[in-house]
Amino acid sequence: MVCSILARAQARSTAPLPLFPIRPVWTLGLNNPLLAPPAFDNGRAYFAIGGDRLVAYDLVKGQQLWIVSAHLDLEPASGDGLLFMAEPHSLAALAEENGAVSWRMPFDGTLAVPLVWDNGWLVAVDSSGTAMAYRATDGELIWRRAIGARAHARPALAADRVYVPADDGRIVALRVDTGEVVWSRRLGGAPNEIRALDDRLYVGSSDKFFYCISSDSGEVLWRWRTGGDVIGVPVVDERRVYFVSLDNVLRALDRRTGNQLWKRALPVRPLAGPERAMDTLIVAGLTPTLRAFRLTNGTPAGDIPVQGELAARPYLVRSPDLSTPLVVIVTRDIAKGAMATAVAHTFEPAILPFAPLPNTVPVSIGRPEAATPTR
Repeated sequence: MVCSILARAQARSTAPLPLFPIRPVWTLGLNNPLLAPPAFDNGRAYFAIGGDRLVAYDLVKGQQLWIVSAHLDLEPASGDGLLFMAEPHSLAALAEENGAVSWRMPFDGTLAVPLVWDNGWLVAVDSSGTAMAYRATDGELIWRRAIGARAHARPALAADRVYVPADDGRIVALRVDTGEVVWSRRLGGAPNEIRALDDRLYVGSSDKFFYCISSDSGEVLWRWRTGGDVIGVPVVDERRVYFVSLDNVLRALDRRTGNQLWKRALPVRPLAGPERAMDTLIVAGLTPTLRAFRLTNGTPAGDIPVQGELAARPYLVRSPDLSTPLVVIVTRDIAKGAMATAVAHTFEPAILPFAPLPNTVPVSIGRPEAATPTR
């Protein structure tokens, strides 16, 4: 009896946390237009806003951390305690804690896709089809490699490889330490954003196929035909890989065999790949509502209404300071500017009293010298 109770308790403890029902936690009114998609990392958000400013927020407390002058046209990248951004004629890294410049290097090219950071490497691909790898801690250029075509989506890194999806239908695998070409695989169309694991790549293409590719050799292990182009970064868990396509379908395939486990027709046209939030997949479309579907079978789990047009992918914030993870949603409105909203699972009945987060509703960004939210 005791063993049975323990087994059931362990099964419950390893199950994904439920997202629904939800409650609003805080709202940040940025009161400015977004100049580029925001970046998220370690419970922080970085917003490039009007007036050539970059502002950082603590998403757990809903508080502004710092604001500096910066001109960004592309989404920044983050890692190693730094925020990496492409400025006119330079690449720069700012300290995540206070926005101070850690390094700045001349860069005369134009980036084709946003910067990517992973495990100490910063990778850039310019509009001429040249990939470059920098040491992230100090900005030293380690290697450059001509790909032979413009990048179609941002590169992906895993293990000792960099994978570049190219406009001419190829995925080019490079050694991350030297830039040496390991293999090149041509698909039936231009590859989109890649989910790179140590042994496999999962990627959609403009030829209406979803591919699983060996990271070791570039061999196509399996592919699945859809009724529309596959868009966005796939989501992977222990058993399944999830993706959306422009035939307005969300699918779950067995990540080893490619067998379809379930599919769900979407009520809207998807704008980006799905995002996992606890036990659900959230899909954004051309309506002011985010749709959520259960990981296990794709059945509808609930809707999250949003104000304005979605400006970025939803972001999941986990922290020991939170009783349940937050889902952060960033929207834009022509009249009101950008806004970030956090929602979380609500316990019914509440398990413990939940203290309100300080200084969160609303928050307005003032002049550049202001470093704390308006009370």
